[in-house]
Amino acid sequence: MLLKRELLEEIKAGKVDLVFRRWSRPSVKAGGTLKTKVGLLSIGAIDDMDPADVSEADAQRAGFKDVADFQKWLDTMKPGHLFQRIEIGFIGEAE
Repeated sequence: MLLKRELLEEIKAGKVDLVFRRWSRPSVKAGGTLKTKVGLLSIGAIDDMDPADVSEADAQRAGFKDVADFQKWLDTMKPGHLFQRIEIGFIGEAE
């Protein structure tokens, strides 16, 4: 799962604890970790969902201003039949 540096910094700072992905097959598993440029991230719960069900609170937890801002981002993403809500957190520096 590729994450932009700006988003990684927000995760590290504790400002973002959710990410959304639309893809043909998942690249992370619940309970796993992800090594990134800012350190190691934990992957929490992963839920399949419909993008239309994203709430204002979830959009904000993912770093968006609101659902409209989330939808604008989603419209730029590649197509995929699977949409997931992924809890994510910063563990620490990667070794």
